[in-house]
Amino acid sequence: MPRQDHNTRSLGILRQIVETYLDTGVPVGSTTLARGGLFNLSPASIRNIMAELEDAGFLYAPHTSAGRLPTERGLRLFVDGLLEMGNLTKEEQKAINARCKGAGLDLESVLEEATTLLSGLSHCAGVVSVPKQNTALKHVEFVSLGTGRGLAILVFQNNTVENRVIEIPIGLPPSSLVKAANYLNTKVEGKTLEQVRALVQYEMKKEKATLDNLTKQIVSEGLATWAGAEEAHETLIVRGRANLLEDESVAENLERVRMLFEDLEQKKDLLDLLKTAKEGEGVRIFIGAENKLFSLSGSSVIVSPYKNESGKMIGAIGVIGPTRLNYARIIPLVDYTAQVISRLI
Repeated sequence: MPRQDHNTRSLGILRQIVETYLDTGVPVGSTTLARGGLFNLSPASIRNIMAELEDAGFLYAPHTSAGRLPTERGLRLFVDGLLEMGNLTKEEQKAINARCKGAGLDLESVLEEATTLLSGLSHCAGVVSVPKQNTALKHVEFVSLGTGRGLAILVFQNNTVENRVIEIPIGLPPSSLVKAANYLNTKVEGKTLEQVRALVQYEMKKEKATLDNLTKQIVSEGLATWAGAEEAHETLIVRGRANLLEDESVAENLERVRMLFEDLEQKKDLLDLLKTAKEGEGVRIFIGAENKLFSLSGSSVIVSPYKNESGKMIGAIGVIGPTRLNYARIIPLVDYTAQVISRLI
Protein backbone atom coordinates (compact mmCIF):
# COMPACT_ATOMS: atom_id res chain seq x y z
CA MET A 1 0.00 0.00 0.00
CA PRO A 2 1.51 3.44 -0.90
CA ARG A 3 2.52 5.41 2.19
CA GLN A 4 0.26 8.36 1.33
CA ASP A 5 -2.81 6.10 1.16
CA HIS A 6 -1.80 4.57 4.48
CA ASN A 7 -1.51 8.00 6.11
CA THR A 8 -4.84 9.06 4.66
CA ARG A 9 -6.50 5.94 6.04
CA SER A 10 -4.81 6.42 9.43
CA LEU A 11 -6.12 9.97 9.65
CA GLY A 12 -9.56 8.81 8.50
CA ILE A 13 -9.68 6.19 11.23
CA LEU A 14 -8.49 8.68 13.85
CA ARG A 15 -11.14 11.14 12.71
CA GLN A 16 -13.89 8.52 12.92
CA ILE A 17 -12.80 7.48 16.42
CA VAL A 18 -12.70 11.10 17.63
CA GLU A 19 -16.09 11.96 16.11
CA THR A 20 -17.67 8.85 17.63
CA TYR A 21 -16.11 9.65 21.01
CA LEU A 22 -17.36 13.27 20.89
CA ASP A 23 -20.81 12.03 19.95
CA THR A 24 -21.17 9.05 22.29
CA GLY A 25 -18.28 9.09 24.76
CA VAL A 26 -17.66 5.36 24.27
CA PRO A 27 -14.51 3.55 23.05
CA VAL A 28 -14.48 2.55 19.39
CA GLY A 29 -13.33 -0.90 18.21
CA SER A 30 -12.00 -2.15 14.87
CA THR A 31 -15.08 -4.28 14.20
CA THR A 32 -17.37 -1.24 14.58
CA LEU A 33 -15.20 0.77 12.16
CA ALA A 34 -15.07 -2.09 9.63
CA ARG A 35 -18.85 -2.52 9.86
CA GLY A 36 -19.28 1.16 9.03
CA GLY A 37 -17.87 0.45 5.58
CA LEU A 38 -16.02 3.78 5.27
CA PHE A 39 -12.54 2.32 4.89
CA ASN A 40 -12.95 -0.90 2.87
CA LEU A 41 -10.57 -2.62 5.30
CA SER A 42 -10.84 -5.78 7.38
CA PRO A 43 -11.05 -5.50 11.19
CA ALA A 44 -7.49 -6.90 11.36
CA SER A 45 -6.11 -4.15 9.09
CA ILE A 46 -7.95 -1.50 11.08
CA ARG A 47 -6.59 -2.97 14.31
CA ASN A 48 -3.05 -2.63 12.97
CA ILE A 49 -3.60 1.02 12.08
CA MET A 50 -5.17 1.67 15.49
CA ALA A 51 -2.11 0.08 17.12
CA GLU A 52 0.14 2.45 15.14
CA LEU A 53 -1.96 5.45 16.21
CA GLU A 54 -1.73 4.25 19.81
CA ASP A 55 2.06 3.89 19.57
CA ALA A 56 2.21 7.45 18.17
CA GLY A 57 0.29 8.76 21.20
CA PHE A 58 -2.97 9.64 19.45
CA LEU A 59 -5.14 6.85 20.92
CA TYR A 60 -5.29 4.89 24.17
CA ALA A 61 -7.20 1.92 25.57
CA PRO A 62 -9.28 3.02 28.60
CA HIS A 63 -9.46 -0.56 29.92
CA THR A 64 -9.11 -4.11 28.67
CA SER A 65 -11.75 -3.75 25.93
CA ALA A 66 -10.74 -3.71 22.28
CA GLY A 67 -12.02 -0.14 21.90
CA ARG A 68 -9.85 2.98 21.75
CA LEU A 69 -10.35 6.64 22.72
CA PRO A 70 -8.42 9.72 21.57
CA THR A 71 -5.69 11.14 23.79
CA GLU A 72 -5.36 14.92 24.22
CA ARG A 73 -2.73 14.76 21.48
CA GLY A 74 -5.22 12.97 19.23
CA LEU A 75 -7.86 15.61 19.98
CA ARG A 76 -5.37 18.36 19.13
CA LEU A 77 -4.57 16.76 15.74
CA PHE A 78 -8.30 16.42 15.07
CA VAL A 79 -9.10 20.03 15.99
CA ASP A 80 -6.16 21.47 14.03
CA GLY A 81 -6.42 19.43 10.85
CA LEU A 82 -9.42 17.11 10.60
CA LEU A 83 -12.34 19.04 12.07
CA GLU A 84 -15.11 20.11 9.71
CA MET A 85 -16.41 23.34 11.19
CA GLY A 86 -20.15 23.85 11.45
CA ASN A 87 -21.91 27.11 10.62
CA LEU A 88 -24.35 29.01 12.79
CA THR A 89 -27.79 29.35 11.28
CA LYS A 90 -29.21 32.81 10.48
CA GLU A 91 -31.67 32.30 13.34
CA GLU A 92 -28.86 31.59 15.80
CA GLN A 93 -26.95 34.66 14.62
CA LYS A 94 -30.07 36.84 15.00
CA ALA A 95 -30.70 35.44 18.50
CA ILE A 96 -27.12 36.23 19.64
CA ASN A 97 -27.32 39.75 18.19
CA ALA A 98 -30.70 40.41 19.80
CA ARG A 99 -29.68 39.11 23.24
CA CYS A 100 -26.46 41.13 23.32
CA LYS A 101 -28.11 44.31 22.01
CA GLY A 102 -30.93 43.88 24.51
CA ALA A 103 -28.44 44.17 27.39
CA GLY A 104 -28.12 47.94 26.77
CA LEU A 105 -25.06 50.13 26.25
CA ASP A 106 -23.21 49.25 29.45
CA LEU A 107 -20.21 47.04 28.56
CA GLU A 108 -20.43 44.84 31.64
CA SER A 109 -24.14 44.15 31.00
CA VAL A 110 -23.38 43.17 27.39
CA LEU A 111 -20.60 40.85 28.54
CA GLU A 112 -22.76 39.26 31.25
CA GLU A 113 -25.54 38.60 28.76
CA ALA A 114 -23.13 37.22 26.15
CA THR A 115 -21.47 34.90 28.67
CA THR A 116 -24.80 33.59 29.98
CA LEU A 117 -25.94 33.03 26.39
CA LEU A 118 -22.72 31.17 25.45
CA SER A 119 -23.03 29.00 28.53
CA GLY A 120 -26.60 28.05 27.64
CA LEU A 121 -25.92 27.35 23.96
CA SER A 122 -22.77 25.30 24.61
CA HIS A 123 -23.96 23.54 27.81
CA CYS A 124 -20.59 24.48 29.34
CA ALA A 125 -19.37 27.22 31.65
CA GLY A 126 -19.14 30.61 29.95
CA VAL A 127 -16.27 32.91 30.90
CA VAL A 128 -15.29 36.47 29.94
CA SER A 129 -12.68 39.00 31.05
CA VAL A 130 -14.06 42.49 31.70
CA PRO A 131 -11.53 45.22 30.86
CA LYS A 132 -10.45 47.85 33.33
CA GLN A 133 -12.58 50.99 33.62
CA ASN A 134 -11.96 53.06 30.52
CA THR A 135 -14.74 55.59 30.99
CA ALA A 136 -13.85 59.28 31.00
CA LEU A 137 -13.71 61.04 34.36
CA LYS A 138 -15.95 63.88 35.46
CA HIS A 139 -14.69 64.88 38.90
CA VAL A 140 -12.14 64.04 41.60
CA GLU A 141 -12.26 64.73 45.35
CA PHE A 142 -9.92 63.97 48.28
CA VAL A 143 -11.13 63.39 51.84
CA SER A 144 -8.93 62.90 54.93
CA LEU A 145 -9.49 59.66 56.86
CA GLY A 146 -7.04 60.67 59.59
CA THR A 147 -3.73 59.06 60.68
CA GLY A 148 -1.98 59.36 57.33
CA ARG A 149 -4.78 58.01 55.15
CA GLY A 150 -7.07 59.70 52.68
CA LEU A 151 -9.84 58.76 50.27
CA ALA A 152 -9.73 59.60 46.57
CA ILE A 153 -13.28 59.77 45.18
CA LEU A 154 -13.49 59.34 41.40
CA VAL A 155 -16.71 60.25 39.58
CA PHE A 156 -16.93 59.02 35.96
CA GLN A 157 -18.93 60.43 33.04
CA ASN A 158 -21.33 57.48 33.25
CA ASN A 159 -22.01 58.52 36.90
CA THR A 160 -20.28 55.51 38.44
CA VAL A 161 -18.22 56.34 41.54
CA GLU A 162 -15.05 54.63 42.77
CA ASN A 163 -13.33 55.21 46.10
CA ARG A 164 -9.64 54.42 46.58
CA VAL A 165 -7.66 54.76 49.80
CA ILE A 166 -4.35 56.65 49.50
CA GLU A 167 -1.53 57.45 51.93
CA ILE A 168 -1.10 61.11 52.88
CA PRO A 169 1.41 62.85 55.19
CA ILE A 170 0.33 62.80 58.85
CA GLY A 171 -0.91 66.23 59.95
CA LEU A 172 -1.56 67.36 56.39
CA PRO A 173 -3.65 70.56 56.31
CA PRO A 174 -7.09 70.18 54.67
CA SER A 175 -6.17 72.98 52.25
CA SER A 176 -3.60 70.70 50.54
CA LEU A 177 -6.30 68.13 49.77
CA VAL A 178 -8.48 70.87 48.29
CA LYS A 179 -5.57 72.20 46.21
CA ALA A 180 -4.77 68.73 44.89
CA ALA A 181 -8.41 68.13 43.92
CA ASN A 182 -8.73 71.57 42.29
CA TYR A 183 -5.57 71.00 40.26
CA LEU A 184 -6.72 67.56 39.04
CA ASN A 185 -10.23 68.80 38.26
CA THR A 186 -8.75 71.22 35.70
CA LYS A 187 -7.30 68.14 33.93
CA VAL A 188 -9.70 65.23 34.33
CA GLU A 189 -12.95 66.09 32.60
CA GLY A 190 -13.45 64.01 29.46
CA LYS A 191 -10.20 62.07 29.96
CA THR A 192 -9.63 58.51 31.12
CA LEU A 193 -7.48 57.71 34.17
CA GLU A 194 -4.67 56.68 31.87
CA GLN A 195 -4.80 59.98 29.96
CA VAL A 196 -4.92 62.05 33.17
CA ARG A 197 -1.98 60.16 34.62
CA ALA A 198 0.12 60.71 31.49
CA LEU A 199 -0.70 64.45 31.37
CA VAL A 200 0.03 65.11 35.06
CA GLN A 201 3.26 63.12 34.99
CA TYR A 202 4.37 65.14 31.95
CA GLU A 203 3.56 68.48 33.66
CA MET A 204 5.37 67.49 36.85
CA LYS A 205 8.40 66.29 34.91
CA LYS A 206 8.54 69.58 32.99
CA GLU A 207 7.75 71.48 36.23
CA LYS A 208 4.70 73.04 34.63
CA ALA A 209 2.49 72.10 37.59
CA THR A 210 2.43 75.10 39.98
CA LEU A 211 1.96 73.05 43.14
CA ASP A 212 3.66 73.12 46.54
CA ASN A 213 5.52 69.99 47.64
CA LEU A 214 2.74 68.65 49.90
CA THR A 215 0.11 69.00 47.17
CA LYS A 216 2.44 67.34 44.65
CA GLN A 217 2.86 64.47 47.09
CA ILE A 218 -0.91 63.94 47.30
CA VAL A 219 -1.31 64.07 43.52
CA SER A 220 1.61 61.66 42.99
CA GLU A 221 0.28 59.23 45.61
CA GLY A 222 -3.18 59.38 44.06
CA LEU A 223 -1.77 58.66 40.60
CA ALA A 224 0.33 55.74 41.89
CA THR A 225 -2.70 54.23 43.65
CA TRP A 226 -4.87 54.68 40.55
CA ALA A 227 -2.23 52.96 38.42
CA GLY A 228 -2.13 49.92 40.74
CA ALA A 229 -5.91 49.73 41.01
CA GLU A 230 -6.31 50.12 37.27
CA GLU A 231 -3.95 47.22 36.59
CA ALA A 232 -5.91 45.00 38.96
CA HIS A 233 -9.26 46.27 37.78
CA GLU A 234 -9.72 43.66 35.06
CA THR A 235 -12.38 41.31 36.37
CA LEU A 236 -13.86 37.96 35.45
CA ILE A 237 -17.41 36.75 34.85
CA VAL A 238 -18.12 33.00 34.98
CA ARG A 239 -21.60 31.68 34.19
CA GLY A 240 -23.15 28.20 33.96
CA ARG A 241 -20.97 26.11 36.27
CA ALA A 242 -24.01 23.87 36.82
CA ASN A 243 -23.93 22.89 33.12
CA LEU A 244 -20.73 20.97 33.84
CA LEU A 245 -22.72 18.56 36.03
CA GLU A 246 -25.11 17.61 33.21
CA ASP A 247 -22.62 15.55 31.17
CA GLU A 248 -23.46 11.85 31.14
CA SER A 249 -19.92 10.91 32.12
CA VAL A 250 -19.92 13.10 35.24
CA ALA A 251 -20.77 10.18 37.54
CA GLU A 252 -17.52 8.48 36.49
CA ASN A 253 -15.47 11.69 36.74
CA LEU A 254 -16.76 13.49 39.83
CA GLU A 255 -13.21 14.08 41.03
CA ARG A 256 -12.31 15.77 37.75
CA VAL A 257 -15.41 17.95 37.90
CA ARG A 258 -14.55 18.93 41.48
CA MET A 259 -11.05 19.92 40.31
CA LEU A 260 -12.55 21.89 37.42
CA PHE A 261 -14.79 23.79 39.85
CA GLU A 262 -11.70 24.61 41.92
CA ASP A 263 -9.89 25.75 38.76
CA LEU A 264 -12.77 28.10 37.96
CA GLU A 265 -12.24 29.77 41.35
CA GLN A 266 -8.62 30.62 40.45
CA LYS A 267 -9.59 34.04 39.11
CA LYS A 268 -6.06 35.34 38.58
CA ASP A 269 -4.96 32.21 36.70
CA LEU A 270 -8.10 32.32 34.57
CA LEU A 271 -7.49 35.99 33.74
CA ASP A 272 -3.90 35.11 32.77
CA LEU A 273 -5.26 32.42 30.45
CA LEU A 274 -7.71 34.84 28.83
CA LYS A 275 -4.91 37.40 28.52
CA THR A 276 -2.99 35.00 26.26
CA ALA A 277 -6.08 34.74 24.03
CA LYS A 278 -6.22 38.55 23.91
CA GLU A 279 -2.77 38.70 22.34
CA GLY A 280 -3.76 37.24 18.95
CA GLU A 281 -6.52 37.21 16.38
CA GLY A 282 -9.14 34.48 16.20
CA VAL A 283 -10.25 31.58 18.35
CA ARG A 284 -7.73 29.89 20.66
CA ILE A 285 -8.27 26.30 21.84
CA PHE A 286 -6.53 24.81 24.89
CA ILE A 287 -6.99 21.06 25.39
CA GLY A 288 -6.31 19.44 28.77
CA ALA A 289 -2.70 19.62 29.89
CA GLU A 290 -1.85 22.22 27.22
CA ASN A 291 -2.80 24.75 29.87
CA LYS A 292 -1.43 24.24 33.38
CA LEU A 293 -4.59 25.59 35.03
CA PHE A 294 -6.70 22.72 33.66
CA SER A 295 -4.06 20.01 33.45
CA LEU A 296 -5.58 17.95 36.28
CA SER A 297 -9.26 18.36 35.48
CA GLY A 298 -8.70 17.45 31.80
CA SER A 299 -10.79 20.31 30.45
CA SER A 300 -10.90 22.22 27.18
CA VAL A 301 -11.06 26.00 26.85
CA ILE A 302 -12.26 27.72 23.66
CA VAL A 303 -11.80 31.51 23.73
CA SER A 304 -11.75 34.43 21.33
CA PRO A 305 -10.69 38.05 21.87
CA TYR A 306 -13.06 40.99 21.40
CA LYS A 307 -12.12 44.54 20.40
CA ASN A 308 -13.14 48.10 21.19
CA GLU A 309 -14.25 50.63 18.56
CA SER A 310 -10.64 51.49 17.68
CA GLY A 311 -9.84 47.82 16.94
CA LYS A 312 -7.76 47.21 20.10
CA MET A 313 -8.11 43.79 21.79
CA ILE A 314 -9.49 44.55 25.25
CA GLY A 315 -10.82 41.21 26.52
CA ALA A 316 -11.65 37.59 25.71
CA ILE A 317 -14.79 35.46 25.92
CA GLY A 318 -15.27 31.72 25.67
CA VAL A 319 -16.38 28.45 27.20
CA ILE A 320 -14.81 25.87 29.50
CA GLY A 321 -15.91 22.27 29.62
CA PRO A 322 -14.75 18.64 29.39
CA THR A 323 -12.43 17.69 26.52
CA ARG A 324 -15.38 15.86 24.98
CA LEU A 325 -16.89 19.00 23.46
CA ASN A 326 -18.81 19.63 20.26
CA TYR A 327 -15.87 21.60 18.82
CA ALA A 328 -17.47 21.96 15.38
CA ARG A 329 -20.36 23.89 16.93
CA ILE A 330 -18.72 25.69 19.85
CA ILE A 331 -15.75 27.19 17.96
CA PRO A 332 -17.95 29.20 15.52
CA LEU A 333 -20.32 30.02 18.39
CA VAL A 334 -17.51 31.61 20.44
CA ASP A 335 -16.06 33.33 17.37
CA TYR A 336 -19.39 34.88 16.34
CA THR A 337 -20.24 36.03 19.87
CA ALA A 338 -16.85 37.79 20.14
CA GLN A 339 -17.55 39.52 16.80
CA VAL A 340 -20.97 40.70 18.02
CA ILE A 341 -19.46 42.14 21.21
CA SER A 342 -16.77 43.93 19.16
CA ARG A 343 -19.49 45.59 17.03
CA LEU A 344 -21.53 46.69 20.04
CA ILE A 345 -18.84 48.32 22.18
